[in-house]
Amino acid sequence: MTNKMWGGRFAAGPSEIMQEINASIGFDQRLFAQDIAGSKAHAAMLGQCGIISHADAAQISEGLTRIQSEIAAGQFTFSRALEDIHMNIEARLAEIIGEAAGRLHTARSRNDQVATDFRLYVRDAIDTLTQQIEALMRALADKALAHAATIMPGFTHLQPAQPVTFGHHLLAYVEMLDRDRGRLGDARKRLNQSPLGAAALAGTSFPIDPAMTARALSFDAPMHNSLDAVADRDFALETLAAAAICATHLSRFAEEIVIWSTPQFGFITLSDAFSTGSSIMPQKRNPDAAELVRAKPGRIIAAFTGLMIVMKGLPLAYGKDMQEDKEALFDALDNLSLALAAMTGMVGDMVANEKAMRAAAAAGYSTATDLADWLVRVLGKPFREAHHTTGAIVAVAEKRGLELADLDLAAMQKIEPGITGDVFKVLTVEASAASRKSFGGTAPANVRREAKRWLKKLG
Repeated sequence: MTNKMWGGRFAAGPSEIMQEINASIGFDQRLFAQDIAGSKAHAAMLGQCGIISHADAAQISEGLTRIQSEIAAGQFTFSRALEDIHMNIEARLAEIIGEAAGRLHTARSRNDQVATDFRLYVRDAIDTLTQQIEALMRALADKALAHAATIMPGFTHLQPAQPVTFGHHLLAYVEMLDRDRGRLGDARKRLNQSPLGAAALAGTSFPIDPAMTARALSFDAPMHNSLDAVADRDFALETLAAAAICATHLSRFAEEIVIWSTPQFGFITLSDAFSTGSSIMPQKRNPDAAELVRAKPGRIIAAFTGLMIVMKGLPLAYGKDMQEDKEALFDALDNLSLALAAMTGMVGDMVANEKAMRAAAAAGYSTATDLADWLVRVLGKPFREAHHTTGAIVAVAEKRGLELADLDLAAMQKIEPGITGDVFKVLTVEASAASRKSFGGTAPANVRREAKRWLKKLG
């Protein structure tokens, strides 16, 4: 049999294979709330503009409200034969209210309908992700304030570089997440225009009021070009790009959590809530939550790349290829949401091993730059000369198996006679961190101020 929604042109129905490749109801049913909201706004506009009667508009709205309740209660039967969420809802509406249901699709196409639903869905998802990002930022800022003076090694090339504070390290991710939040916010601003009224691609001959439906759906305005309205998915691409960057930030932090929780580092301990054991090794305590967060960018970046490839060769306006825009985006944003929740939980529960962090910070001659700076500041040496002198002193300390703070003054004076006992004041890791008072530096006073600023800003 033919599909009643579009089958007038066709004498026979689609093959089973065609039905299988064409149907999207298996995944686009999650757009039901957005589809119903768009249809209600469209029906109200049609009634207001005199395109359909007020009685029909009211019937349509009442029927859609009933359908939403049925879906929410799990009492709605989705049909693959009806292809997608739009046809499933329209068919059920016809069962409920009869002929008036057929008037809903006046001055509308599935092309502008799905573009509207998808924009509404992505907008809602961005709002949820933004709240989750802010929750993680608060958790990090809270932990940073508690550890504003906790010394740990700062790394470059994963080699000990200079002492920093744990709080300062955590606040670095707050800054990254703030930019992630900003990118999602920018994407939201650009997507917040209504495609309704574009119809299939050319607009409509009916005297519609696209501004009315835009207002009803909290869009900033209707889209200015009907072809663009139905043809592009750059709003989904931009959101996926922002999601991929955010997931990459989470992955970098997850990698550090994995490293820090090893016995070799021992910087932190994760709670039982975010650790797992081994089926064979009873001593194991695995940071599986962090490892799973570390893996999430793979599928999120793939979703972005996949949609880029789908869109790259499509002529205007709509092609069925664009049905491939949803599954990957749904999966990507679901997984980013899960990763944010897991990371927020880990940050809140993690316990810092301050002794292990300090010991690691004191190793590897991490205060060598402080010695070089002292030579510049006190003895007036050019930095390059001071750098060379410090390197020679480090070589002596390394040969003797000593840290800089443990090397005797006489050994230093053999290389640079001007060095005095005052130099030892700058060679502790605490002094090193405290001296970094420059804007954005790791000094505990800076960290406390920044953590409080973020907590106040985030509310």
